[in-house]
Amino acid sequence: MTINLESYRERLEKIGEALKDTKRLVIMTHDNPDPDSISSALTLAYIAKSMFKVPAIVRYGGIVGRAENRAMIRVLRLRVKPLSDADLKRGTDFAFVDMQPKTGNSSFSPPKKPVIIIDHHSHRKTTRADYLDIRTEYGATATILTEYLLASGLEISAQLATALSYGISSETQDLGREARETDIQAYLALFPLSNKKLLASIEHPKLPRDYFITLNRAMHHSRIYKNAIATSLGEVDNPDFIAFIADFMLRCERLSWSICVGRFQNRIIVSIRTTNIHGHAGRFLRQLIGKRGTAGGHGMIAGGQITCGSMEHDHCTGIEEELIKNFLKKLGHKDASEMTPLLVTEPIS
Repeated sequence: MTINLESYRERLEKIGEALKDTKRLVIMTHDNPDPDSISSALTLAYIAKSMFKVPAIVRYGGIVGRAENRAMIRVLRLRVKPLSDADLKRGTDFAFVDMQPKTGNSSFSPPKKPVIIIDHHSHRKTTRADYLDIRTEYGATATILTEYLLASGLEISAQLATALSYGISSETQDLGREARETDIQAYLALFPLSNKKLLASIEHPKLPRDYFITLNRAMHHSRIYKNAIATSLGEVDNPDFIAFIADFMLRCERLSWSICVGRFQNRIIVSIRTTNIHGHAGRFLRQLIGKRGTAGGHGMIAGGQITCGSMEHDHCTGIEEELIKNFLKKLGHKDASEMTPLLVTEPIS
């Protein structure tokens, strides 16, 4: 992989400058972190400790929900834990990877300006940090951190290479979604160093029974109209299921857009997916949700949420139906009432 070493030496020096007064660093992922976020945070922690002698830990809000993500942490024995009050000691500095504060995908609001933010989502006007590196042209934040790691000259363990390679492949759906040449080259540099057996066990974990229960519910609560599919999951125990179902339903032939809505801890959570490389899904969903909540994403994937804790059940359901209706309108489809169930009951012979 070809990297502009001079450019990265300057970037690494700026990271060192940002960390010069840091005694302890907490690196935050977004809530309910995915492999891209986790592997990126671990890499930044390794660089901070090995190059700049700054103690660093990785923390997250929410839960690690998907079986693949839990398997990644378990089989690679990654030191990643939920944020607790004990982590918020006086004098602690904060870094954020694969997210930006106050954008809705983190329940943690830092008490002071972060020292570092590295991300591949769109730059928000409110984002501030001593060192800021945001590259929307990258398919994964793990790719950015891989380039830092390769330029640093530090040893890359099989554990870290496996985590990063899975972070890139899962974020880009095996380099098929929003992957750029940089993502491909980073993955190719990491794959020979990764543990293939552990990688396989992460990609194909045993699945809990609630996975199949939720999948059954999704199948029976999905509706199709032209090139779009909409799924309503109702209350879920695992917010990651909402994004998973939005991905899964897009595999149905002749469909190019999917939306999945569900409720978790007094929030309506929305995921949108598209196969249209010019779909601008993040902007699409921000317009769909408006001022009622928060949303963000990339060209082909997006997620958002609306707080509904003080609303009645019927009111929340009404908002979900309105989101689906407006989703279809924005795609140029006028009549949501013409949506048909994904599953059609076969006649009894």
